[in-house]
Amino acid sequence: MWLKVNGEFRQRGSTSKIDFRCSGAGRYVSEFMTLLPGDVISTGTPPGVGLGMKPPQYLKAGDVVELGIEGLGESRQQVVEYR
Repeated sequence: MWLKVNGEFRQRGSTSKIDFRCSGAGRYVSEFMTLLPGDVISTGTPPGVGLGMKPPQYLKAGDVVELGIEGLGESRQQVVEYR
């Protein structure tokens, strides 16, 4: 797994570092909500989040965020100003 902001790597990680398996997360979440095909369960993130940087670095309008998981695919978004 990787994430870039404006072409700069911010996060690189591996699913082998996840504390629990996907089947366990699905089993747990399904105890209090109905899961449907295509649902996403957000389980956390590798080190490198902006809040933890010194000084903190937050996304701003115009930033380009790219992310990917090897063998699964990639995504690219541009941050827009909240209105």
